[in-house]
Amino acid sequence: MIFGKLMPREGNFFELFNQHAKHLVEASHAFAELVRNYADPVLRDKYNQEVDRAEHAADRVTMEVNRLLHKTFITPIDREQIHSLINTMDDVADLIQDSAETMALYDVRHMTEEISRLTDLGVKCCERLQSAVALLDKIADAKNAEAALKTCEEIDRLESDADRVLRTAMSKLFREESDVRELIKLKAIYELLETITDRCEDVANLIEGVILENS
Repeated sequence: MIFGKLMPREGNFFELFNQHAKHLVEASHAFAELVRNYADPVLRDKYNQEVDRAEHAADRVTMEVNRLLHKTFITPIDREQIHSLINTMDDVADLIQDSAETMALYDVRHMTEEISRLTDLGVKCCERLQSAVALLDKIADAKNAEAALKTCEEIDRLESDADRVLRTAMSKLFREESDVRELIKLKAIYELLETITDRCEDVANLIEGVILENS
């Protein structure tokens, strides 16, 4: 019994990464539906709850990964890489939930084209992350490693697109919005949504590091 406890073990970290990425995509899709149906209070509440459920599910996966890190003697990749990857992925889920909550707390009255565009870019980033994460346990194969790196490059491009949308949105906001309270609300929302893509890029950079060190 004691000898068994001392044997090296490798936790199923890659499967947990995949589970977390799935919840990320669910949260981003629910948030996109929230934006799309914002004018309907019933649907707005429904999709708010779906965002919360996905974020809570992602939190549980994050806790399980961090728990396993303390119990696993041998890990498939560097411990610090595992810790950074899962916690930065969880930051993305938190930001999606924060965006939904901020809209409710600030009593935002209507969605703008810029919110829709930033939301769409966030969804695409989360979907690309899911694709890249799914390849992590296969990067010993050069083709899979290359495919994952290309996906990370796509995330970088999407983040650059979000930067441009944010700059344009801010310029338009300060030129055209005469209601100071509405300006403050929308500015906060725009910045939160753009930060989602920033954090996705951070995850992509971590994935690139894992691939370059382990493939």
